[in-house]
Order: sequence, then structure tokens, then C-alpha cells
Amino acid sequence: MNFARDVVDSADPAQLALVEITRSGARHEWSFGAVAAASHAYAARFAALGVRRGDVVMTLIGNRPEWVLSLVACFRIGAVALPCNEQLRPADLRTRLDAAEPRLVVCDERNLATLSAAAPACEVLVLPDALLLATSTGGGHVEPVAAAELGPEEPALITFTSGTTGEAKGVVHGQRYLCGQRLQAEHWLAPASGDLVWCTAASGWSKSARNSFIAPWLRGAAALLHDARFDPEQRLDILAQERVNVLCMAPTEYRVIAKRATLGAYPWLRGLVAAGEALNPEVLRAWHEATGLEIRDGYGQTETGQLTGNPPGERARPGSMGRPLPGVVLDVVNGELVLSAPNSDPTFFVGWLGGEPAPVDQPWHTGDLVSRDEDGYLHFEGRRDDLIITAGYRVGPFEVESALVSHAAVAEAAVVAAPDEERGAVVRAVVVLAPGFTASDRLVRELQQHVREQTAPYKYPRIIEFAEALPKTASGKVQRALLRR
Repeated sequence: MNFARDVVDSADPAQLALVEITRSGARHEWSFGAVAAASHAYAARFAALGVRRGDVVMTLIGNRPEWVLSLVACFRIGAVALPCNEQLRPADLRTRLDAAEPRLVVCDERNLATLSAAAPACEVLVLPDALLLATSTGGGHVEPVAAAELGPEEPALITFTSGTTGEAKGVVHGQRYLCGQRLQAEHWLAPASGDLVWCTAASGWSKSARNSFIAPWLRGAAALLHDARFDPEQRLDILAQERVNVLCMAPTEYRVIAKRATLGAYPWLRGLVAAGEALNPEVLRAWHEATGLEIRDGYGQTETGQLTGNPPGERARPGSMGRPLPGVVLDVVNGELVLSAPNSDPTFFVGWLGGEPAPVDQPWHTGDLVSRDEDGYLHFEGRRDDLIITAGYRVGPFEVESALVSHAAVAEAAVVAAPDEERGAVVRAVVVLAPGFTASDRLVRELQQHVREQTAPYKYPRIIEFAEALPKTASGKVQRALLRR
């Protein structure tokens, strides 16, 4: 198999593949023929820089065609793509560089300073690159690069988890992960051929690659890329201007738009989907009243890909993550959602970065507590671990606690989730101060800024409280359940 050959090269070259909206508002269209030609150029350049089959290519690029082209080039030659989010800080990037040992990093100019602070030891290709710019816009010619014949278990993509008890771990997905997206593309995202799909997830998240362009292309649809931060009014303006047919957003984005913007009818819009956390009834009601559509929730993990969804053509269940996708064997064991047969999931990962294989011969415990109604619909109730889901982002307490403790004023810190109407939850930190320091609003702001500088900005604690001591077990473990209560 080879995604670049089997999907991109096999499409009608005149068919629309990408619509690009830049930060300045400029608009560009890319046909499948243009994507194929440009990805050949990228693949040739990667090969000239020493990238070979199985080598890791890390990207630090925004929601731009260059990001898509870099990934398609990797798929074409059998390199392993490691997309990184632009919000990552040098320490986050250093973790990924050390773990993945990429042969090449492709970075746009605006992220170069952050990448440089992480001190990559490999080759760095900075965009816009003169050769790639010329070939991507038809100003140069590149001989086609032969598509590698790839096995289903060969690595294709690396995505990092948030981690709860240590540093983030790299999850390796095989080539079958790419074509395996056809299952959720048909039974959840559900675009039709010729549709325009807008998945707003930033590049680097597991949902971004599979739903920003892979799943739409598998269904013959085009993908919209908008290279800008979230703004509710602008989001609706683009939705109307581009006549988007299927919209995939984070639950927080649906919430904020419902509260802060004026929703229209959008008669061309046929599908609304969300994943990451349950949406509250008033938000569902606001979108349904305006558009006549229900937001169809779904569920998956970095390791598993999409597992459930409210299927198209059926009445969505408010607050439910839907039913298992066809063929995926899920059970509820002692309240926990368990993937009983990992081989039933076409997007189950092949291993962790570093060589440890995925446990394909034993049930996969998600760590999520759910209930199941009489019709088989699953409802999320909480997590067995302490992972914080805020605005659709998954935050491991360990990362934030480590950043806080690195400040001279902090002796100890514990991080838990606090309920929030818009974000679902926010990061809340309870801090024990070191001798000589006094609690103050100024110190709160200083600690928040310190965390922003140490790790991705979305992980900073929006609530910081001070305590004389943290509640602990007899063995010295922090009792986060007490802090949450």
C-alpha cells in the first residue's frame, strides 16, 4: 500500500483537493494534480537531504498546504511523519527530538526561533524553500518519485500522548492507519464526494492529520485549511464564504461560538461532528435551532484512532459519544471502556516509539469510565487516571507540575481539573510555597507565565491556589481525588 499513490495520484488531477485561507485572508485552491506534483518535489528534496525509508521527518508547520505536502511526501517514500503543534515550547520539542531522532525537520520561518532553542542535531529545512516554492507553483520541474511498496505494519505516523505519570510518549501508527481512516470517514465524519470538509484542529494533533485531509480525501472530498487562531466570528464568516459541507470542531469551539457569535442557517452545511468531551444541552440546542443539524459526537484515543461515533442519518444522542464503529469490539468492564479485540480496530497503533510493540493480543483498557444505554450508546462519565481534558486538549498533570516546581517559589505542586462552562475543564494547580515566598496575585501571574514558557501555553494553570501541604497517602502519593473534591 501507499497512500500517496493509491489516493492522491489516483484521484482526478483536476479535482479540488485543498482550499487554503492564509493568515492575511488570501485564498488559494489546490487540485489533486497540484498536490501530487508538489509532493513529488518535496519527496525528491527530502531524499536529496538523506531521508530514506523508515527515517523520521518532523514537521513544525501551521495549518498550511506545506504541512500536508510534507506528510504526503513522507507517505510517498516510506518516511515516518512526526507532525508537531506550533504551541510546543523548546522543552517539548527537545523531548520529541531525543525520542524520535529525526533525520530531517521541516519548519516554517515563524517557528524557527522556537525550534532553534531546542537545538536539533539533524538537518533543518526552512520554509519557504526556494526550490520547493518554485516546483509547488509550477515554476520548476521535478521527475516523479517512485512510491514505496509499504506493508500495513510499517510505520507511517508518530503522535505524542500527553502522559499522566511521566513525559509524553510517542505512539507509532502503521501504514494501515491511513487507509483505516475509511471506517470513521464513512460512518462518522461522512462527507460525500465533492464536499468541502473543515477540520479545525491545529497541525500536530492526532485528529488533525486524519480528519484535516486523510479522511476527506478517502471519500473524494476536499479539505479546508485555515492558518489562524480561533476567532468565533471569523470562523462563521469562513463557514459561510466557503460553503463548508462538513465541519469538525473541538467542543470548546462549538461552545464559544454558541455563546459569543450569531449563528446562521448555512443550508449547504450537512454535517457537524465533535470529539474530545461531551457537549452540554444548551450548546447542542443552539446549533440545532440555527442549522437544523445535530452535532454528532465521537470518541477515540491517540493509540486507537476513532472508536465510536453518533452515525450519520440517525438521531444523535445528546451527551453520548455514540456507538462503536462497525466491526470494532468494545465492552464495558467494571465501568471502564475496553477495546476487547484490538485487531478489530483498523487504526490501532503498532507500537510505542522506542520499539515496544502494541499489545494487540490482549484487551486495551482505555482508562475511561462510561455507561451504556439500552440502545448501545455510550456515555462518558470520567477517567480512571488524572488526565485533564481542557478545550479538547489532553493535559498530563506531571508536565504542569514539573514546570511549576522548576520555579524557585514552588516547593510542591499538584495539578487537577476544575469544571469550566466553556472549556469543559481548566487546569487547576495547588501549590506549596518554598520558604521565603508569600502568596500573592502577582506570584500567581508569575507562575502562570513561567508555565507558559516551559511548556505549551494551553497547559498553564488558569487557577492557582496556595496550601500549607498537599494531601498524601501513607506512601507519599498525592491524593488528587481529594483536591478535585
